Formats: sequence, structure tokens, C-alpha cells
Amino acid sequence: MQDPQACVTLRERLSGIDLHALPAEGRKRAAVVLVLVEQGHGLGNEGMLTPPSWSQAPALLVTRRASKLSSHAGQWALPGGRMDAGETPEQAALRELHEELGLALDPAAVIGRLDDYATRSGYVITPVLAWGGVADALQPNPDEVASVHRLPIDELLRADAPLLNRVRSTGRTVLRMPVGERWIAAPTAAFLYQFREWVLLGRPTRVAHFDQPFFAWR
Repeated sequence: MQDPQACVTLRERLSGIDLHALPAEGRKRAAVVLVLVEQGHGLGNEGMLTPPSWSQAPALLVTRRASKLSSHAGQWALPGGRMDAGETPEQAALRELHEELGLALDPAAVIGRLDDYATRSGYVITPVLAWGGVADALQPNPDEVASVHRLPIDELLRADAPLLNRVRSTGRTVLRMPVGERWIAAPTAAFLYQFREWVLLGRPTRVAHFDQPFFAWR
């Protein structure tokens, strides 16, 4: 995780992506961050998401949203939130990462972006990829985060990923990503899947057409 060449390689791969940016069209703008860190020892109480001992292999930080939040309470998420006026997605993603997990990263830690995704709840979300290193002093904000977990990159490469099912009422396909004995739903799953396909495996893959399960519509 400390190898600067790895950052260069990821930046080069992302620079070759013809990003799909979506117009707001009345939706609010938001940004999330896929922050690469060392697997470490894991945090929180969902042990199936974390390795049993410290490792320098790469992982992504994912959270469980606090149960008292007015929207998407208890759902799996990436650090992020609504963009303030005048902010870029990168600025919003790093600000939210600091506010939610206490992890302050320099703008130079940003590696690139993935495709925008329009949610059923009225947002256009821009995913930002960043390099977080060891990240061994996280301080989750209890008002926003119930728990934080280090998701090993290898878990995204499982043969049973992604999980797809077609919703008759909408005619669209819902995307989920299996994690341990559970699964994560879109939009978070869409970002994880595109990261897997395009960044890890070098396979150009779009995800904006995938739908969310009904419980994530609000």
C-alpha cells in the first residue's frame, strides 16, 4: 500500500476512462470516496468483513450508516455526502471522509473518479478514488456512522459477484455485491463493481443502468 508506483498505475488506468458524467436535472449533487487503505485489523463489530490480523494488502473503507439518520439508516455506504456550493466532487469527498471517519487526506491523495450514478432518492453521486495508506487512527462520527470496516480487495473478486436480479415492475436489473455472508446494494454496490471491473481487472464496464432495491429508494 505504500508503493508510490501503485498510485501511478491506478492513476494511469483511471486516466484512460471516458467518464460518464450525468446532468443534475433537478437532482442534488453528492460525492463518495472509495479510499484504499491497508487491511489492518478491522474496526467495528462486523467481523466477516475484516481479516483476523494486520495485513498490508489493500482494502476499501465501507461504513454502516447510523440508525438514527433520517435517510438510508443502517445501510452499507461509502464515506460521502451532499456537495456544498462551489465544491468539486474531490473536495466534497475528502471533506466528508474527514467529517465521518476523522481521516484527513491531502488533495494529492486523490487518484481519480468513476462514473456518476443517479439514485432513486434524487441525487447524482460522483465516486472519487483516493489513497489512504495505513489509516490506523480512524475516529467514526457516531452521529453518522454506526461502524466502519476494511473490505479486502480480494472480496470484490469473488466468482459469485455481482448478484443480479430483474425487477418485473421496473424492467431494470438490480445490482448487489456479495460480502462475506451478506451483500451490499446499489448505489454503493455499483461503485464497488465498476471499481472491480475497470480498475482492478481493466475491463471497461458501465453501471449507471443498474437499479437499486426498493428499500434504498428513499
